Amino acid sequence: MPDTTAPGGRRGPVAARRHQEHFFAETDETGLGAVDAVDDSGAPSSMWSEAWRKLRRRPIFWVSAVIIVVVCAVAAFPQLFTSIGAHGGCDLANSHGAPRAGHPFGFDRQGCDIYTRTIYGARASVTVGVLATAAVVLVGSFVGAIAGYFGGWFDTILSRVTDIFFAVPLVLAAIVIMQVFTDRNALMVAVVLASFGWPNIARITRGAVLSVKNNDFITAARALGSGRLAILARHVMPNAAAPIIVYATVALGVFIVAEATLSFLGIGLPTSVVSWGGDISKAQDSIRSNAEILFYPAGGLAVTVLGFMMMGDAVRDALDPKLRER
Repeated sequence: MPDTTAPGGRRGPVAARRHQEHFFAETDETGLGAVDAVDDSGAPSSMWSEAWRKLRRRPIFWVSAVIIVVVCAVAAFPQLFTSIGAHGGCDLANSHGAPRAGHPFGFDRQGCDIYTRTIYGARASVTVGVLATAAVVLVGSFVGAIAGYFGGWFDTILSRVTDIFFAVPLVLAAIVIMQVFTDRNALMVAVVLASFGWPNIARITRGAVLSVKNNDFITAARALGSGRLAILARHVMPNAAAPIIVYATVALGVFIVAEATLSFLGIGLPTSVVSWGGDISKAQDSIRSNAEILFYPAGGLAVTVLGFMMMGDAVRDALDPKLRER
């Protein structure tokens, strides 16, 4: 074996490498399988559970929820908030009376308790809003779903009919139709508003159905032999419901405003029914001398609409995938 010792007694490069100490890392006992494992023991997160998780973290949701719950409670059980009759115990001796114990808002021109009329006014407005919204969701969702899912001449005819109704302004149409009737009530006002308010939700539903019906799970359901109506009801509509819910929340506030507008003009609910729009109309005569008479029913209307609008914004942000990470 040749000598690898360099002149002067030093080892050469080959010998140095042979006697070099080597260090080895300790064996990882964890293993890649355990590191890369995913905990799938829990139930899969759905769109609705994810939306609820987002909503719970938003203060605007809780503020709007409190407003809506209070307004609905006042509308459903007004007698819990005042002991006076629905019309405010009118007495001309109290005309334009100042606030006092038991009458925190004072009295209007006819001597009616403003606080009581504001409380009972919520019932008419909320009732019309809920009935109109329910009718709009049923009619608009049905028309939009049929047009979007079946397509063809269904889509052509229904889309043209929708365009015709969409071209007619909601409030203007309601003003014209309501003048025909003399015996008006909350149900009639809701039906008239819904008759011209459904095109918006029909368009929204049609677009949502078009974006869902070609997904893979729809193709799989069709391959398994499910009928077209069954697929539409069980698979398409549940996955297209998010924009419908968002619009319905906002539309409820819109219909409350529409009812107040009709009552303000004197062609909505009759004067025998206490409503915010009617009280705002009556307060016009006293706006210069007693402006607060106008502020109370107008404030109740504004807060109610604000609550539903805020709820609609919160629900939209939670259900819209493009806005979830914002």
